[in-house]
Amino acid sequence: MMDGNGLLAGVPAGSVRVSGWLSPPADAPEGAVDWLVPEEVPVAITLNGSTLAVMMATPADLEDFGIGFAVAEGVLADVAAIEDIAVLDDCNGMVVHLSAAPSRVREEAIRSRTLAGRSGCGLCGVDSLDGAVRWPGQQVRPLTVTAQAVQRALALLPEYQPMNRLNRSVHAAAWCQPDGTVMLAREDVGRHNALDKLIGALLRAGISPADGFVVMTSRCSFELVQKAAAAGIPVLATLSAPTALALRLADAAGLTVLSAHRGGGVVRFNTPA
Repeated sequence: MMDGNGLLAGVPAGSVRVSGWLSPPADAPEGAVDWLVPEEVPVAITLNGSTLAVMMATPADLEDFGIGFAVAEGVLADVAAIEDIAVLDDCNGMVVHLSAAPSRVREEAIRSRTLAGRSGCGLCGVDSLDGAVRWPGQQVRPLTVTAQAVQRALALLPEYQPMNRLNRSVHAAAWCQPDGTVMLAREDVGRHNALDKLIGALLRAGISPADGFVVMTSRCSFELVQKAAAAGIPVLATLSAPTALALRLADAAGLTVLSAHRGGGVVRFNTPA
């Protein structure tokens, strides 16, 4: 059964229902909306007591995740090598414990450093749950941005994506003036890489990130909020919806998260419980 926003009624595993405020195009009324956003938590995968990787993941089907990761990374030849599997809650995330006979483990596939999340994750060399999420140490300076300014920026963004016009496979991050004028943009296959490039370009140019807002072609995941808050960016608007963790981090930093609504307009999300 679908609700009024085309979302499934009820909350499936790994999702959180959040509320928000929709500012639609000028010819439609504003109003409250409900949304299902995915959870995003650190998940450690261990094998015989040693950490294989710490990934940011949706906390559903984690036994499948652990098995699939170990086999897909070539650490185990097949599922038959697994003697036991357990998924446990940790105060900082989840842990998938795998056990296998040492003779069945491909040691050559276990790299000298911890396997880290690839371009979609934003983790790099993290080997414990404690280091996976960096909470903001200070709040950003507030900035008021209208829905119309965000809509203008999103409409202008394709003009600043020369790489994507050729290959249709990269993300973009753009810094905009409060009225929605795009001033600077960077592209990359990784959404967090695109934001890193943009922040670097702003700093090299002597532009204060706090004086405008950022729009991105991606969803809003936790590492984008971490990076934006660290750089002092007050508003982050993304093409797709945020994760629950991203909203919690944004609230801690005083950072506003906005997303485009598929029916038109912009949604300002409240912090999930």
